Amino acid sequence: MASTGLSDRDVTIHHNWDKTQEHRLAALRAPGVGRFIHRSGADEFNPMPLSKRVFDVALVLVLLVPLSLVMFTVALILLVVQGRPIFYSAQRMSAPSRSFTQLKFRTMLLQDGDFGATGAHKHWRITPIGHFLRRTRIDELPQLFNILKGDMSFVGPRPPLREYVERFPAIYTQVLKSRPGVTGLATLIYHRHEDKILARCTSAEATEAAYYRRCLPAKLKIDLIYQRHRNVRMDIWILWHTIKIVISRRDERPRRRRKMSSRRSAG
Repeated sequence: MASTGLSDRDVTIHHNWDKTQEHRLAALRAPGVGRFIHRSGADEFNPMPLSKRVFDVALVLVLLVPLSLVMFTVALILLVVQGRPIFYSAQRMSAPSRSFTQLKFRTMLLQDGDFGATGAHKHWRITPIGHFLRRTRIDELPQLFNILKGDMSFVGPRPPLREYVERFPAIYTQVLKSRPGVTGLATLIYHRHEDKILARCTSAEATEAAYYRRCLPAKLKIDLIYQRHRNVRMDIWILWHTIKIVISRRDERPRRRRKMSSRRSAG
């Protein structure tokens, strides 16, 4: 695979964010984040360069031919097994001041007032077929229509909730200069680690605290790294490795060199 331009220093993501305070994140002083803000070069990029948009539209049109039958079959099964609604629609942000409706297949039992990240306190709501759809990422297929409409891209930061953007406007102004994606560098590197963290949270309050203090700072840092290096070649690299992880169920996150880890252990 051709080089993507990422260095080991860039993809070394530290998980010791427990002491990160929300006011520090809002002020862009979280450890390691400010350096990438200033060096991201985001102002030099269009949020959707023509080459990226052409790539997205072409790939969507190719994929819709075989996947339309898959989506129809899944929708029919969900209608019979779970009933309506078939789709889960949620308001997400595609830009600091622009929202859109993100589409997924519904994988959870309905509950009024549902919001925020999915921790262990929500696992009982995931239906049996929902577990399969989430594990295989089939629940994400309706987002092909979000991509076709131009609200999303195949690769980019995951679309955030409005409350996160309003809480940390400065950093999301940088992050959302890339169109939100179905997958992304943060998804590739951090997704399973985030799942492990949130799986230990047994209440909505614990889930939100863990997400704000541990997951969000790390993901934002990775999103800013993506800003520095994004191009079509890197998008293809991220897509390819995402597909490999989904198919093989192996965690292939980029890791720091063994030599660096050994040196730290020796110290």
